[in-house]
Amino acid sequence: MNKLKALALMGLIALMGCSSASHQAIKVELKDGWQFSQADKNDWLPANVPGCVHTDLMKNGKIEDPFYRLNEHDVQWVDKVDWEYKTTFQVTPAMMRHDRIALDFKGLDTYADVFVNDEQVLSADNMFREWQVDVKDVVKKGKNDLRIVFKSPINEGIKKYDANGYVIPVSDNDLAEMGKVPGDKKVSVYTRKAGYDYGWDWGPRLVSSGVWRPVYLKAWDSDRIADLHIVQDSVSKAQAEMTAVFEIDAEKDGPAQLTVSNDGKVLATANVNLQKGTQTYPVKFSIQNPKLWWTNGLGAQNLYTINGEVKTDVTTATRSVRIGIRTLKLVQKKDDKGRTFYFELNGVPVFMKGANYIPNDIFPSRVTDKNYKKVIETAKESNFNMLRVWGGGIYENNIFYNLCDEAGILVWQDFMFACAMYPGDKAFLDNVKQEAIDNVKRLRNHPSIALWCGNNECLAAWKQWGWQQKEEAKNKADADSIWKSYTTIFHDILPSVVKEYDPSRAYWSSSPSSGPGVVPDLVSGDDHYWGVWWGKEPFSSYDTHLARFMSEYGFQSFPELKTVKQYAEPKDFSIYSDVMKSHQRSSIGNGTIVEYMDRHYKKPKDFESFLYVGQVLQAEGVREAMEAHRRAMPYVMGSLYWQLNDCWPVASWSSTDYYQRWKALQYFAKKAFAPVLISPIETKKFIKVYVVSDRLKAFDGQIHLQIVDFDGNVLWQKDVETTIKPNASESYVDFRRDNVLKPIDTHHSLLVCTVSENGKTLSTNNLYFHDIKNLPLPKAHVKAELFELPNGYSITLSTDKLAKNVYLSADTDADLFFTDNYFDLLPNEKVTIECYTKGKSVPDLADKLKIQTLADTY
Repeated sequence: MNKLKALALMGLIALMGCSSASHQAIKVELKDGWQFSQADKNDWLPANVPGCVHTDLMKNGKIEDPFYRLNEHDVQWVDKVDWEYKTTFQVTPAMMRHDRIALDFKGLDTYADVFVNDEQVLSADNMFREWQVDVKDVVKKGKNDLRIVFKSPINEGIKKYDANGYVIPVSDNDLAEMGKVPGDKKVSVYTRKAGYDYGWDWGPRLVSSGVWRPVYLKAWDSDRIADLHIVQDSVSKAQAEMTAVFEIDAEKDGPAQLTVSNDGKVLATANVNLQKGTQTYPVKFSIQNPKLWWTNGLGAQNLYTINGEVKTDVTTATRSVRIGIRTLKLVQKKDDKGRTFYFELNGVPVFMKGANYIPNDIFPSRVTDKNYKKVIETAKESNFNMLRVWGGGIYENNIFYNLCDEAGILVWQDFMFACAMYPGDKAFLDNVKQEAIDNVKRLRNHPSIALWCGNNECLAAWKQWGWQQKEEAKNKADADSIWKSYTTIFHDILPSVVKEYDPSRAYWSSSPSSGPGVVPDLVSGDDHYWGVWWGKEPFSSYDTHLARFMSEYGFQSFPELKTVKQYAEPKDFSIYSDVMKSHQRSSIGNGTIVEYMDRHYKKPKDFESFLYVGQVLQAEGVREAMEAHRRAMPYVMGSLYWQLNDCWPVASWSSTDYYQRWKALQYFAKKAFAPVLISPIETKKFIKVYVVSDRLKAFDGQIHLQIVDFDGNVLWQKDVETTIKPNASESYVDFRRDNVLKPIDTHHSLLVCTVSENGKTLSTNNLYFHDIKNLPLPKAHVKAELFELPNGYSITLSTDKLAKNVYLSADTDADLFFTDNYFDLLPNEKVTIECYTKGKSVPDLADKLKIQTLADTY
């Protein structure tokens, strides 16, 4: 380390109050001076930590961006060689005077041998665990060498695959053949590493290695608060009774005082006798008149910072955690149809609205705080109150859960197992147990954590995808071993960890299921419905396929043209090009989009129109599901579509693309998940108009119905004044189809439904009486008036005829965000939306603004 860096380090230590006199704890992030090399090349290049091999190779010009065109296929060699990372770090005299010095690795991906001054101090083998290793005996004052050897996850996986004795079934999402794995061996399940690295039906195959989370050098004396768990024993309006569970790493036996405080106020103290080693010490305390934490839309997200302190005659150590005070139960009780499955928050049954969430990048180390904030802002703005962290990705960074706490977004948290069976040897099971302990302890103080779920679709794969029959036909004893491994992990280890370390929260063994080892039956538990898409069933089946909690369903689309241009060239602009097929990982993908599009829309005239119509198709189809689920409450009490985001630019089920640009589906989700929703549905004989309200109090509402033609003429109307029931779905208007529609040309008209309160529109929804392809949509002339705002524009739109699915865009480098898009604009109305330019000025937006409607696409 040069003199300037040494001075900077000393300055950081001084700012932390770490003087030799006080012996206060020291914590320094090791992020500078890193280099990496292929292990057998000794060709050292600059590296970023946190980071990974692929991003470092890109940064140094050794590989091309694997997201662009077909470059992904050219970098499959990277995961079959070993890599080394190295740096140096300074140990100051102040550090050396401390009792303990440790290296704290927040994330090593994955098989990592760590050396300090050429002495091995750690052998890591789990991407999801944190590793802290004492190095007091191997470091020296001054410069020290740190080197990490990352073994190939493929080569290590092959060793375990070959040694297992039988082949463990894995879904086709493990793209071993594409990755040129010897023997096409699917080795992903043998390594505790993000499953989506090996490929998925929406993601690339890029199996990386590296230091993917920060590394810290830490020094401290005597007693350390290793963890502080706040247990909520009981909560009432007057008082919250709580327990602060101190986990203290003590150097020796001796007396200590524990203190719990909040906002400068001491809540409790306790005198204890510390025992050498790591032990837990509970301290009871209470908070008077607690301000409760609520989900988005139901109330405030009140948060408390609880401070813990341990003081001995020698040292004082502190630790702070942030909590929200609330009660949350997963309610499963028998009723006349089966067993309920809903979340009760602060005594209130809450319908869960949201989506499944995957990592924001195939290389998670490059996801910035800004990216995280954007995705949670999108969820909150779209009226979500839950995200499901899916089991083939990662246990997310702390900032993700902090943002969910602040936004009122509950988290359905999968453990990291998906679409596969897993080994059952002792080393693997011990590793899984410690991984679960690490992450449960790390996340359990967050009020946003709603549920721990064992896995994604592993039970369904075994029981419903034919795996069990296939394995039993091959070898019954091996099949029994595979199932025994499953039950050990998901019926024993994981629920035991949750029970011990986070007993107030529910554990659900597999999604979807109706209970431990029980496949989904629609009357209990949760369900993943893929009859639409994989089964090619009509969108209307969403109205009848209803389970107690719909935790997956969806339909695909491509991203917008601006995104496509970032990974493809104009010569690739065909869904049948090699590039578009490579950026479509569903085995039935592009053909299925075309098949559904042919059912509902006229053939688009060009590739750009295809992208636009495809997004409208996705949005309309998934909207039908979201509204059906909400209308069916309280039988159905959750609707989480697949999926919110992407990990690379691709055709997928996402509602926002890799660059976090909203697709049509995101705009539709915002409206379908509005706190108050009006939702019409047509059967052969009747039209019913439902209003669904999340509000906890009834209100006087006005329902206004009109049938208008495409020129804006009102052909029929009806007004209803009624009391809208709280936290309920109800049909408030019900009329026979023929009585109203018989004299009306239904090919040239639509039903417009609005619910209002005191003149303020709460929700609007349109019902068309035929498939859009059978309607003679007019060529509308849409006018736009722009008014400049400090951070963008206000845009007022009007039209002479029905403008179906108005889509605003602009030919500009600026990444614009429109507050509404893909909406229907009716004659004789004006709609004002805003366009945010995200800090980049677009002074001539009026000239660059492009307005497209569905009628323009053919």
